[in-house]
Amino acid sequence: MKYLKYISLAMLPLACSCEKELDFKYTDIEPILVIEGYQNEEGSSVALTLTTPMDEPMDHTRLTDASVTIEDLTEGRAITLSPDMEGNFVSSEAGVPGHEYRLTVVRDGKSHSAQAFMGKPTAIFGLEFQWIKMPYDYVAVLQVSFEDNPTTAGDSYWVRIYRNGEPYTWTVVTDNIAVDGRIDEVIMTSRKDLDEEDDDEALRDGDIVTATVCPISRSMRDYLEALSTGGSNGPRMFEGDFCLGFFLPAPVTESSITFRPDEMEEYK
Repeated sequence: MKYLKYISLAMLPLACSCEKELDFKYTDIEPILVIEGYQNEEGSSVALTLTTPMDEPMDHTRLTDASVTIEDLTEGRAITLSPDMEGNFVSSEAGVPGHEYRLTVVRDGKSHSAQAFMGKPTAIFGLEFQWIKMPYDYVAVLQVSFEDNPTTAGDSYWVRIYRNGEPYTWTVVTDNIAVDGRIDEVIMTSRKDLDEEDDDEALRDGDIVTATVCPISRSMRDYLEALSTGGSNGPRMFEGDFCLGFFLPAPVTESSITFRPDEMEEYK
């Protein structure tokens, strides 16, 4: 057996930068539980899956043979989540900004828990597309402008971009680029010459592009940055028996814009 696909990203830079054949020796590893927990002002959703060996197709089957609870440590009460039709454990009870929460998952006699604080929501000031001249072509750049609290330092945000409701790209932003309580994050998207662009990257006239912004903890920031670089699965966020994944209680703010390439300004 082999490595597990959830943690195999660490091998990609090495495999792509070397031309000679490398003989990796893999060690048998039992599948590891992966917990992906979200909580916001609309409710909670927790997905449970298992890691997959590298030589097998990715298996996104949701596990439902578990007990999943979220405790509001600020108010001293707990809710039990139940599986929905897609196999995610869900609850419609809203999270409250400023409260501390603990997610606990018990499965196969093993217990996993993570604790996190739900920060206050930010505000998105606006979205704007522009064409930026690059050596190879014009590229559509999306500027996401949003609020940062100037009275606190070290704030981090997860900015996610969706194309027609489907995930497109994401980035992590820190407040070291904030000016007077405002962050202007610039995200490169689609090339102007669509014949030279992959379908996964291409934006087309009339596409609805949505940006969501949520405040995240330092540990969540480190987790996302580790995944984005392919270096590891990020810091361990759960106590108890070993597992992978994260717990993110965070209010989400969103805004949308229609992609109109003929109406965008060009900057050289």
